[in-house]
This record gives sequence, structure tokens and C-alpha cells, in this order.
Amino acid sequence: MRILIVEDEKRLALSLARGLTAEGYAVDVVHDGREGLHRATEGAYDLVVLDIMLPGLNGYRVCAALRAAGHDVPILMLTAKDGEYDEAEGLDTGADDYLTKPFSYVVLVARVKALLRRRAHHAPPVHVLGDLKVDTAARRVFLDKAGDEEEVVLTAKEFAVLEHLVVRAGQVASKADILEHVWDFAYDGDPNIVEVYVSALRRKLRPGLIRTVRGAGYRLDAER
Repeated sequence: MRILIVEDEKRLALSLARGLTAEGYAVDVVHDGREGLHRATEGAYDLVVLDIMLPGLNGYRVCAALRAAGHDVPILMLTAKDGEYDEAEGLDTGADDYLTKPFSYVVLVARVKALLRRRAHHAPPVHVLGDLKVDTAARRVFLDKAGDEEEVVLTAKEFAVLEHLVVRAGQVASKADILEHVWDFAYDGDPNIVEVYVSALRRKLRPGLIRTVRGAGYRLDAER
């Protein structure tokens, strides 16, 4: 899943980005309201963490503009202010949740996960495809081997790649699509990194689970 952080306090923004990246999310960071609005409008984000006090455009105006344009991406607003009026205004402009600085990183991660679960409430958190079971809420993976369910331990990035394929089971996901949703916007390394992670998943799961569609990408092929 991909998250956009719009925060002008650079140390805080980078700290949040490092933490959320460690949780397995692809994270982009911008420090200006206008750039944040542009990026959120053009990018395919699953959630936006949006500060209120921003140069260019404040968070209220960014949020209102996104909602006016029909974007329903979950928005978690951050502010150093503390008052009922500020929270009400943020929620009135279309924000989904509100967090006042200083806040606990653990609380922020919990809010992020709650918003992402809320958005995906229509999709089952546990996906069973043949002998593979993926619990996207608990971020756990199991394989049924001769009637015995064994947990498969994956790294955060391996799970993110698998999750992207699982929720699109039977569909082809291009290498560019996987890069966009699992790695951040600024990634300029070798795109073959996707192949490395797919190979790792095949070794940890089973070889025939993820198929290569020549010239198109990858497809997770398993009976439900």
C-alpha cells in the first residue's frame, strides 16, 4: 500500500516515512501544500497523512480541494493546534481522522491501519487461495501442507509484494504497477528488484504460485 505524507517539518516527515516504510508501506513525502495536492491528485495513494499548517496551501484547503474533485482517499490530518474548532474544521473539509502534535508514533500507526482497514471493509481481510492463506490485517501468511497449516515468515517488502498480487488474484500485475505500489515515488534503482522479491516469494511459498506472464508482468494463480 502507498502513503503520501504532506508535512513541512522535514525531520518529522522523514521520521514518519522511515517508520511507515519499516511497516511495509511505500511512502512518498512532500513539504508543501500545493505539491501535496498535485501529488495526491495525480498519484494512486491508499492514504494521505496531511499537516494543517503548510506553505503554499494549508491542509484544510488541500483536503477540501481533494474532496471537491471527487477523491475519496482516506486523510489523516496532523496539527500542532489543540482545540475543538480545529478538529471540527478539519473533519468538515472531509478528513477521516485527526491527530494533534505531539503524538505517539504507535498511535499514528494504529490510526493509519484503522483507516486502511475501514477503506477495505468490503474486501475480506483473510484471503484463501488453494493452500495459501493471507491475513492482510494481521500481516501473516500460511501454507497448508498435507493438512497441516504452517506459517511462512516474510519480510515487510515480501509481504507487500504478495499482498499486491493476492488482492488481484487471477489478474496480471505489471512490474511498473508493483513498483509504484510497493516502492516509493523516488525509487530510481533497478526495476528488476521486483523479480528478486518474486523469486524470494516463490522459494518461500511454492514455485507455481506466482506465474510470469511474458511481456506483461505477474499473476498469482491459485484456486480459491
